[in-house]
Amino acid sequence: MKWTDIHDIAIELCDTHEDVDPLTVNFVDLRNWVMALPGFDDDPNRCGEKILEAIQAAWIEERD
Repeated sequence: MKWTDIHDIAIELCDTHEDVDPLTVNFVDLRNWVMALPGFDDDPNRCGEKILEAIQAAWIEERD
């Protein structure tokens, strides 16, 4: 997975952190959690606030 695989990342976060409310996760933790996902393989420096916002929004949508 790459940073641009927003939907796939959101699904993995739902499965990995099912008891977590995505609205309560700060971007530092979110970035670290994404990089720790199995199958994630992208440059950490390619991630910015816009990508993290998109991942968080997709995670919220996936959870609902």
